[in-house]
Amino acid sequence: MNIRVFAFLVILFGLQTFASLQAQPRQRPGGEPGGIPFKIIGQLIDSETGVPLEYASASLFSVQDSALVDGCITDTQGRFSLAPRPGRYYLRLQFISYEQKFVNDLVLNRENKVIDLGAIKMSPDAETLDEVVVAAKRDQMQLELDKRVFNVSENLSNIGANASEIMDNLPSVSVDVDGNVSLRGSSNVRILVNGKPSGLVGISDTNGLRSLQGDLIERIEVVTNPSARYEASGSAGIINIILKKEREKGFNGSFTTNLGYPANYGFSGSLNYRAGNFNVFGSYGINYRENEGNGYSNRIGFGTDTLITHIDNERLRSSTSHTYRLGTDYYINENNILTASGMIKISDEENIANIIYHDWDVNDALLSNTFRKDVEKEDDDNYEYQFSYRRIMEGEGHELTADFQFRSNDETEQSSIDSANLMTDSDQIMYQRSLNVQGDKNILMQVDYVKPLADGKKMEAGYRGNIRKISSDYLVEQIDDMGDWYPYENFSNRFEYDENVHAAYGIFENKMDRWGYQLGLRVEQTLISTYQRETDQANDKRYFNAFPSAFLSYKFDKMKSVQASYSRRISRPRFWYLNPFSSFSDPRNIRTGNTDLDPEYADSYELGWLYNLEKASIYLGGYYRYTTGVIERIETSEDGISTVSTPYNIGTENAYGIETNFSVDPLDWLNINGNANFYRAITKGEYKDVILERDTYTARFRLNNKVKINKVNIQVSGWYRAPEKTTQGKRKAMYAMDLGANMDVMKGNGTLVFFVRDVLNSRKYRSSTFSTNFIEESEYQRRGRQLGMSFTYRINQKKSRSKGGRNGGDDMDDGDF
Repeated sequence: MNIRVFAFLVILFGLQTFASLQAQPRQRPGGEPGGIPFKIIGQLIDSETGVPLEYASASLFSVQDSALVDGCITDTQGRFSLAPRPGRYYLRLQFISYEQKFVNDLVLNRENKVIDLGAIKMSPDAETLDEVVVAAKRDQMQLELDKRVFNVSENLSNIGANASEIMDNLPSVSVDVDGNVSLRGSSNVRILVNGKPSGLVGISDTNGLRSLQGDLIERIEVVTNPSARYEASGSAGIINIILKKEREKGFNGSFTTNLGYPANYGFSGSLNYRAGNFNVFGSYGINYRENEGNGYSNRIGFGTDTLITHIDNERLRSSTSHTYRLGTDYYINENNILTASGMIKISDEENIANIIYHDWDVNDALLSNTFRKDVEKEDDDNYEYQFSYRRIMEGEGHELTADFQFRSNDETEQSSIDSANLMTDSDQIMYQRSLNVQGDKNILMQVDYVKPLADGKKMEAGYRGNIRKISSDYLVEQIDDMGDWYPYENFSNRFEYDENVHAAYGIFENKMDRWGYQLGLRVEQTLISTYQRETDQANDKRYFNAFPSAFLSYKFDKMKSVQASYSRRISRPRFWYLNPFSSFSDPRNIRTGNTDLDPEYADSYELGWLYNLEKASIYLGGYYRYTTGVIERIETSEDGISTVSTPYNIGTENAYGIETNFSVDPLDWLNINGNANFYRAITKGEYKDVILERDTYTARFRLNNKVKINKVNIQVSGWYRAPEKTTQGKRKAMYAMDLGANMDVMKGNGTLVFFVRDVLNSRKYRSSTFSTNFIEESEYQRRGRQLGMSFTYRINQKKSRSKGGRNGGDDMDDGDF
């Protein structure tokens, strides 16, 4: 994309933001006089099950003239908090399909500043339970001070997509050509499922994200500066994938089927039954898809002789995946809840890669023309079992939770490789094969305790233990003239990885009328050992770390607030960064691991301003991140022909950025939301006396428009990533646009969706690499333009029952991390 297109997008982004804000009615700041700590608080729960009622409404009226004084929506724990002036009031509590409830004779004065109503039980309304339907939909993007919530099921361009493709559509998040996820330009991001680690995202590569169906995902939460209660891993932040789980009474469910071109066929269904003390939920998804990718690279190698190489690369990935999920919530009583769940994901892949190498000398004489075909079959079995206990104690928000999780993941990759020089008359073909067997076993134990104190204060404490063991047996063989197979030198390895992390944390929080702060400390003991059986090399890493966090917030009024935060984070080397070998698909481009890597440490600072209008939300923030022990893959070549990419700790990085998000409804039929991220990264490092430095300025933009015409919703979205320098070259600009439309049918029980992903067929990764003995230009497209449609049918449910406001996103579905 040239500079004129870039400037056009910047101007378009600014004009839409300005026009949207101008369309908003001016409002006088609401709120109470500063410094008056009068409050009415309580919690709404179901009278039969004790389950908190989220998104219920609490309305406060004056006894004198019945005028509405204040109101709010309950949070995910059913809690509400009102802050009126002193006086006499009555309270009305409402929730869809429940009998409304009144609390009378509430008196606030100097002697009675806080009224705690405790747990208030609400009963279902038998007459309206089967008649009332809430069709309100949550916004695609919900802004909160500590995280951003993306309701991906509402985004039409995500229909038929997998988890990797959905993430690539999120603001500040990008997925590279190898499927690696990065946040605000850093790949050191922690990916969780339902608030916990999961084999669904893969062991040593990104195949897990590619095989996780988007139809099973409810929302994705992005936490850029986590507090001490969160796992310290991931210096850039945390991305949490929340899977769908219904909680409505009675029997309900939904089924979705989709088809697309190139081949993308899938079906998913979820059922939920809730009665008495039990809630049983289950889901199943199957998907078959094919992704065609292609690319090329031009390399000039300065070895003994100068060699010019052109490499053409064509790949076809085909996969079938099955995902099963079954679980139950048992409400022992209104204060004790047990949850047990299991998940199984089975996927099979066949990946075919055709690579053609052309080699010339400096006089443009063709030296060789080699064709290489790699047919890889991959089996991936993932099993997860989880048990959770939650005890609700006396006092609002007073609770204890305990979790135990076991997961097992096994991957087997088998490749059959043929190659031949097309310039010779000989029919001689080189036959090779590889086998990679990997296993991953995990045990997670976690206990969290929350204790509210007087006057808005609260303390939290917890323990988390994670025990992980991974093994990888990798073998490459080649056939000799006698037809016998023998190991290919230097490419076979058996590798074992053990990681034990034990953590404890404590948090103190104080919320006042306008000010609020939170101080936290997390300590972690990490024990890591690696062992290469082929060379009998063992490597142990032991480190104890403290990770403080601090948050300070100030609320100007009900619409405007500001928050400053700090946290210290760690990024432990990933398994595939430590594993010496994992692929032999392209011998001219080898990727290896480094068993001697140390972790990265990052100190992260953020200052953000949030402005909530009646029909808009705007967030503007600045951030700074200082990282030591920066890990980067360095490409080297001994002969100028083949390159080896290996990760090393190279030095330090300073990253500065300004980010803005907005979501606005200027008209009843129009929604606009967008994101802009401008940042600068300064990296200083070296590898084997070679200076590796960069000072780059870059930006990322995303804009989404949704228009409603009669019963049809039309969505147009696009994004642009500006060029960015790397320590060894440059990543070039990239942009894409998606279209989608949906319409409700069958009296609202069904929804029909049409979509076109990457309309311009422009989602191509382009880069330049400069080293001491080679230079390279490359381009690769992982998948081309995609078209498709889907149909969803709902049983005993309409659209989502959510009544959350623009910033009323849910908390973690299964507790904190």
